[in-house]
Parts: sequence; C-alpha cells; structure tokens
Amino acid sequence: MSVAADSLHFAPSAQPSLAMGVIGNCGFSALVDARGRIVWCCLPRFDGDPVFNALLEPQPAQSAPDDATIPGAQDLQSSAFAIEIEDFAEAKQWYEPNTAVLRTQLFDKHGQGIEITDFAPRFFSRSRFFRPMTIVRRIKPIHGAPRVRVVLDVRFDWGRRKPVITQGSNHVRYVGDELTLRLNTDVSISHLLSKQPFVLTREHNFLLGADESLPDGIADTARLFEQETISYWRKWSQRLHIPLEWQEAVIRAAITLKLSLFEDTGAIVAAMTTSIPEAPGSQRNWDYRYCWLRDAFFVVRALNSLSEVGTMEDYLRWLANVVVQSKGGHIQPLYGIGLERELPESIMVHLGGYRGMGPVRVGNQAQEHFQHDVYGNVVLGAAQAFHDHRLLHRAGAAEFKRLEDVGEQAVRNYDKPDAGMWELRTRARIHTSSALMCWAACDRLAKIALTLKLQDRADYWHGHAAVMQERILRESWSEERQAFAESFGGRDLDASVLLMIEVGFIDPKDPRFIATVDALETHLCDGPYMRRYEAPDDFGKPETAFNICTFWRIDALARIGRKEQAREIFNTMLAARNHVGLLSEDTHPVTGEMWGNFPQTYSMVGIINAAVRLSAPWESRV
Repeated sequence: MSVAADSLHFAPSAQPSLAMGVIGNCGFSALVDARGRIVWCCLPRFDGDPVFNALLEPQPAQSAPDDATIPGAQDLQSSAFAIEIEDFAEAKQWYEPNTAVLRTQLFDKHGQGIEITDFAPRFFSRSRFFRPMTIVRRIKPIHGAPRVRVVLDVRFDWGRRKPVITQGSNHVRYVGDELTLRLNTDVSISHLLSKQPFVLTREHNFLLGADESLPDGIADTARLFEQETISYWRKWSQRLHIPLEWQEAVIRAAITLKLSLFEDTGAIVAAMTTSIPEAPGSQRNWDYRYCWLRDAFFVVRALNSLSEVGTMEDYLRWLANVVVQSKGGHIQPLYGIGLERELPESIMVHLGGYRGMGPVRVGNQAQEHFQHDVYGNVVLGAAQAFHDHRLLHRAGAAEFKRLEDVGEQAVRNYDKPDAGMWELRTRARIHTSSALMCWAACDRLAKIALTLKLQDRADYWHGHAAVMQERILRESWSEERQAFAESFGGRDLDASVLLMIEVGFIDPKDPRFIATVDALETHLCDGPYMRRYEAPDDFGKPETAFNICTFWRIDALARIGRKEQAREIFNTMLAARNHVGLLSEDTHPVTGEMWGNFPQTYSMVGIINAAVRLSAPWESRV
C-alpha cells in the first residue's frame, strides 16, 4: 500500500481554533492544538518568523497574487508538526499539574492509544536559567500497538520558503537563509521524511531546535530535560502566594503570564500570536507579539499579588532602558521585545489568515501613536521597586530622578488629545483613562518621594496630582449619562473608567462611581460579558466582549459590595476558558467562542485579580 493510500486512514487536520495549549520557556513559545499538532511557533523569539504557521492557514500557491513578486510563492504551504494516530477517534489534553508541560493522548477506533508530551526546557543549571531554543516532543504507546505518522513541515519567511533538508543517521537539518533548525530523533529518519506510517511499540523522542549536536543520547537528554523542567515549574508554583479558592485557575494563569516574559531583555509580550480576529470577519486583526507598557504593568501587578516578583525584576530592566532612551520625551505605547522602536505594520497578502479571515498583519502601527496613559503605566510598573525590601536591586534616587522626567511628561500631556488606550486610529480626544493614568504617575511619584524622604518632591507631585484629580472628576462626569464618560466633555461610555478604583483615584462607594457601574452594565454588557465602549470605531461597533473589561466589572462589583454578582460573572468567565484553562482576548457573547490573540495576558491577569479579590480567606478553612 502506498503512502498516499495510507493517508486515507488518517483524519484530516482539525479546523484552526483556540482550543490549544501553550508551551514555552521565557525565550520562545509554541501552540499545540487539541490533537497534539504544533500549529504556531515563531523562532528564534516571540516576534520571529513562524516556522509553524498552520494557525493562519496559508493559501495554496496558485492563489498567490503574483508568483513573480513573492519569492518562493510556488512553495507556499501550511507548516506544522503533527504526530497522528491511524483511525483517529478521540483526544484528551491536559497540563502536568503546576507545570508548563503539556500531555496529549490520542486514541484510535480500536481503543489503542498514544501519549505525546510537549515542553520547552527550562531549569536552573550552571548558575543560570537554561532555556534553549528547543521543542521537546516525547511519544509512547499507552494501549495496544497503534500505527502513527509523523508529519513535520517547516517553512521560513512566513511560509514562502521551503528549507533545504539534509540528514544524518539520527538527525534532520532544515536549512534556511537566516535560521537553521536541527531535529535530533530516535525515530526512523526514513519514516519521518517520507511521512510513512509505522507501528509504535516503544517510546520515541524529538528535539527540534538550534543546529547543534546533543552532548548526550537523544532519549537520555529528552528524559532529563522533562524531569528538570517539571521540577522547575513545580518549585516555581510552590512559591506562589495563591488565594484559597480557584487555585488551579490561578496557577495556570500565573504560569501563562510567566511564559509571556522574554527573559533575555525583560520584555513581556501582550500575546503570542498575530492576526486572530477580535470577531468573525471583522478585519480587527493585530500583531500582539510585542511589549505594551500598559499590558506589561498589569502582568507585573498580577504576579506581584501572588508574591512572584522575579518577573517584575526582569521587566524593570527593560523598562529602565525605555525610560533612559526616551530622554525625558515621548514614550511609545509599545516597543519590540528587544527595545526596537520601529515596528512598521505590513500585510502578508499571501496568507489567508485564521479560518481564512485575513488580513495577516506583521508589526503594529500603534507604535506611532500618542497614548498618554503610558506615563502612568511606566511609573506604576516601577513603583514597587522603591518600596519592596525583598528585591535584589531596589530602586533609589537615580531611578526616581528618571521617573520624574516621565512624570513631567504626564503633567504636560494629561489634558491633551490622544489615541487612547484602545488605540483608535482615526479619532483623537482627551480620554479620561489617559488623564487618569497621568494622575496615577504623579500620585505614585509623591509616594515614592516620601519613601526616599524627599518632602519637597512629595509636595510637588501631590500638588500636580490634586490639580489633575479635580479636573478629571469635573470634566469627565456626564450629567446626561449620570456616569464618567470616556473623554472630557464627552457622553460616550467606556469600560476603561472602571480603572479609577484600580489605581486608587476614587472611593468605590462614591455615588458617582456606583452610578457609572450601573450605566456601564446597562449600555455595555451582554449578560455577564462587557464590551470596551459603545461608540463606533474605525471598524464599526464592537461585536465581542473584551475579557479584561469583564474582569474590571467583576472587580468593581466586588468593591462596591455586590460580591455575589461578581462571583457569578467570574464563574462564567472561568467556564469560557478553553479545555486547558487559557483565555484569548475576546469572548463572543452569543456563541461563547474565543476570539482575538491568544493566550492574552490581559485576560489571564483578570483571572488572577478576580480570584484574589473574591476568594474566601485561608483563615476560613484552616
């Protein structure tokens, strides 16, 4: 029987969905679908070329707009790393508890089964964290002697180039112009390259990574890497200060946030994907594989609440470089994870996009925006470093002086029009949320000054904060809507005003804030879910709920005394997670399906914040 005939016994690939797990090691990541197929992996880092791109469904070569203008267009192909079972019947997938090691079991129609273990090595070795650019896949039979097929297709240059393939007795090299990958494996190289099915009778291992030979045997290396990686994550999770309730959800969220750290520089990516639409066919497709100062602050704040301060210390290295290179001037809302300032946005016209819903964007035009809330996010992100005695490198007078330059930018810009935190591309207003975060910058600088015993500077920043607070309260309040509006003198409602209590701007029991919560529930909520804003933007009115807004609502309800309602909504959001506990950016209020880039740090932050806010105290049970 030919390989082509054999393929009839293997199920077609599942439609792309966000029912995926993520593996990574704080250097890169990969997304594994519910059948154990790696469908997305950018190398050598989060914002690199997707060597596995099946999540974005490249179009066949003949549909490319012009083969002459796209080098290698004749080789366009969806690329993935699949381990398939013949006569597929069902799959199960879960994480090894308290780790970033993913298990997938596949069963055939005869009850035979295999188990796939996926992870990226991370552990402490030789006085450093060992996090090689390596994906480890281990497979073993668990019932019977099933027949399997390994389908490994690597592509470079966003699917436009096939690699040159060379082989040895136990390795295959995938050679590209800028990157060469090496697969070390103890499976038959002939079966691998021909995609020939074979009977699985014992354990096999795959280590895909840099073009380097292994110092030890393939099986021994894979086994050691798994053992040490599991040990690392279990010890890391063990040190978290978690709430009594929803512990598994919190631990999974915390691990996912940790995986979003690019440890080399300290940057934190907003998500690991690009161009997953915020809603079906909406064209709201963005590249989130960069570091937004806003998102990163919330990640650091959430992990700090669990007493995980290592991520903050890494991020502060990155943030200090952002502040220094700004020289007291404009700070962009986002940067590349290597501190790149230029992230020009372009469209990969040869890619069809997620479920054929293009465009596929690379880069992000928001780097050109003026978003004045950024100054508050910088100061808030750094503030704990001045107060926390646990840190190896506490901030002092020199760091405070640099932050004061950021504060002066907040003073100059808090009442100036900007694109706002939702990054509107064609409309500028004096956004309440931007002014609010500028106030937060001044408020925290005053508190830092007191810690440093600089009374004159504390008085200076308190003075600016007081002026800002009075004006924000006066100019953002809408008598017509009986709510704080999204802009000075405006009437449109926006969920971002809920951040007033997050940063300590207003008492949550203030009648104006309670009235705002009521107005937002009436006009922005679809049952438990909350949209960002009510006014149409560049693409019309939002269709899906923005998950972090729903979590802000949960927090607001808890603080104003509606804790039972908050718990009900939180349980709904927990049910909206995928099968391994991850969330994307958006949830469709009718279908409950996840949309938007994945996994979204903002959303995972919301899980932690809500659990910490709503959980019963440990003293109530122990």
